[in-house]
Amino acid sequence: MKVTVIGSHLCEDTRNALEVLKSKGVEIEFFNISESLDSLKKYLSYRETEDMYKKVRENGGIGIPLLILEDGTKTFDINEIVK
Repeated sequence: MKVTVIGSHLCEDTRNALEVLKSKGVEIEFFNISESLDSLKKYLSYRETEDMYKKVRENGGIGIPLLILEDGTKTFDINEIVK
């Protein structure tokens, strides 16, 4: 299984998700929004257009990590992936 993770090493939730995925042997493609403008642009395209971000935007949150499965399923919840 491969999971795309969009987040930041500055975010504890992102770091924890990466560790859990690594411990489960999941292949990870990581886009670090703190280190790359291309990664930040990719993240913003999701944050500004995806319905799943509605409450995040309303509450002034960031909404990372974003986890994207190979089939295109998107979630914020690492437990949905490792169950």
